[in-house]
Amino acid sequence: MNYNWNWGIFWELSPDASGTYLHTLWLGLNWTLATALTAWVFALLLGTVIGTLRTLSSGWLPRLANAYVEVFRNLPLLVQMFLWFFVVPELLPKDMGTWVKQLPNASFWTAVVALAFFTSARVAEQVRAGIQSLPRGQTMAGTALGLTLAQTYRYVLLPMAFRIILPPMTSEFMNIIKNSAVALTIGLMELTARARSMQEFSFQVFEAFTAATLIYLAVNGVVVLAMRLLEKQVAVPGYMGGKS
Repeated sequence: MNYNWNWGIFWELSPDASGTYLHTLWLGLNWTLATALTAWVFALLLGTVIGTLRTLSSGWLPRLANAYVEVFRNLPLLVQMFLWFFVVPELLPKDMGTWVKQLPNASFWTAVVALAFFTSARVAEQVRAGIQSLPRGQTMAGTALGLTLAQTYRYVLLPMAFRIILPPMTSEFMNIIKNSAVALTIGLMELTARARSMQEFSFQVFEAFTAATLIYLAVNGVVVLAMRLLEKQVAVPGYMGGKS
């Protein structure tokens, strides 16, 4: 059976008459970026807090943070997405559960929450590793200057740790963009879902997913270049490969 290639399909009108198929993919890209960027902000903030708590020497907070990481890091993202979308609203009080189900763009917010918790556990592990890779003398120097423990983390340890973990954090940022594709399973019409819709209506499966692939490559290529520039800008001369 011969496949009928049609690269002009992108300029044909989509069945919903909202524009061309190219416009359909553009809308999907917008949802992908909105989901990934929103989830990344929450993941970075939450992961930083959890990762910092894991470096404390004693108490119940490090144990709680460790449990958090183990739970959210070891559950598959797809399972978490289904739990947040289908199960959690049923466990809430009736009125609150109904409100959650009727939220505008409920699938978007569910995807953001699931991606944020899943990715924050990975960010927390990297923040912990970054802090613990620093010489012990940096903590002692902060104490000698009269800084509190919280101030030492804020002004001394975390700024250096983030410089060290920028490369793996770049990978996590790229992963959250790619992982947003899982949200199609709960009805979010992001890029992969739009490509799937395009091939179902037009039967041009190769064209649809080739375009989606190239878009993902382009977006993540921009992320890599931007993060490399950031890494050069914040590098400390003479430290971790920074130029003197």
